[in-house]
Amino acid sequence: MKKLTLQQYLPFLILLIIAICALFVPLAPNFDDGTYNSSDIAFVLICAALVFLMTPALSFFYGGMVNRKNVLSTMMKSFVATGVITVLWIVMGFSLAFGDSIYGIIGDPRTFFFFQGVNSGPAFGTIPLSLFAVFQLMFAIITPGLVVGAVAERIRFTSYILFIVLFAIFVYSPLAHWTWSPNGFLLQMGVLDFAGGTVVHISAGMAALAGALVLKRRKSHLEHKEVPPANIPYVLIGTGLLWFGWFGFNAGSALAANSLAVSAFITTNIAAGAAGLSWMLFDVARGKKPSVLGFCIGAVVGLVAITPAAGFVSIPSSIFIGTVSAVISNLVVAWKQKTSLDDTLDVFPCHGIGGIVGMILTGVFATTTVNSAGQDGLLYGNADFFFTQVKGAVIVIIFSFVVSFVIFKIVNLIQPIRVSEAEEELGLDESQHNEKYNQGNLSPEIS
Repeated sequence: MKKLTLQQYLPFLILLIIAICALFVPLAPNFDDGTYNSSDIAFVLICAALVFLMTPALSFFYGGMVNRKNVLSTMMKSFVATGVITVLWIVMGFSLAFGDSIYGIIGDPRTFFFFQGVNSGPAFGTIPLSLFAVFQLMFAIITPGLVVGAVAERIRFTSYILFIVLFAIFVYSPLAHWTWSPNGFLLQMGVLDFAGGTVVHISAGMAALAGALVLKRRKSHLEHKEVPPANIPYVLIGTGLLWFGWFGFNAGSALAANSLAVSAFITTNIAAGAAGLSWMLFDVARGKKPSVLGFCIGAVVGLVAITPAAGFVSIPSSIFIGTVSAVISNLVVAWKQKTSLDDTLDVFPCHGIGGIVGMILTGVFATTTVNSAGQDGLLYGNADFFFTQVKGAVIVIIFSFVVSFVIFKIVNLIQPIRVSEAEEELGLDESQHNEKYNQGNLSPEIS
């Protein structure tokens, strides 16, 4: 029998220790404190489930676009965050993001350690704090999953697991605290991000750029080989489910079944539709044929761009945001293809650039007629808010890239982050998981 190394059994040992420690944490449910609104509870519960659906949807979206020999590994890397981040969120992630603020930079990890105190008291007056915590968990789960698209087909699975743990602690949680915690310094500065333009998309996009630089180019990329997508219907299914789940992502960020949620729901749908058309028709205007991939990628870019703006901008503005964001991301993708940057599935051009465009255009089109708790943007005479959004975006860009780059380097010191050339040639499905993807069959072959 092959002798196990420390790297092989340590992750399970850590999980086992957490499970045993959990037995000694007193956590008596108490839903009697505060006044809750049953309609709001039902609404946010449904929205949390919709946001959760986005993670398996992302798995299909990414899995359909990679090489056939890397489908399962790519899907698994997105999906495994449902386990890793859930456990981490309960232990300390929620505390770091929304615990007692330490100078507006990070939450005190002791505040809700192992979810102590989460089950008592309302959040924002109408829903239990535990529901708010679970809703936010779904955002934390999908964010590192987005990074997978940039490092697909060459990152070692165990190294990726370590990366998402460190990313959640040192990138995602601080950004969530800065942006959404009442004492977070970006919120105090006046930066507005309705549902995650900075926290989710810019952070993931910049981490994707850092990962692509650290991992360097795939062999197929160096040889300029055209790798056909494994299963375009998977991409279409993933897009549809992402679009569906995004209604919970954006409308649910109102945290109540109210008119603001309705407005966010509508702007989300319109921006996605406009962006899908924009990407596809822009391709046609440049001499290409209208493609399934083009519409799907464009729709996702529109969803990304409207995320920070959904609860602050008018319905007509969302058409402009979707249309322009798709054109800008399309041009960045075209530029990237002329460089040596190997961002496998264009995460940086789509999520990073899409999030940046969305944050900046929030500074242009935000209006207090939609959300009295927001600000009027540049279009309504408030240049200060526009420049605040730009400053906030720049801060998040620099922080996310630098910290993510350092994390990738640290992980690489602990264990080689990239698979060997032989493993890459064989495919990560077999080399990392001992499984094979069957075209047209959802069931894997076990090698």
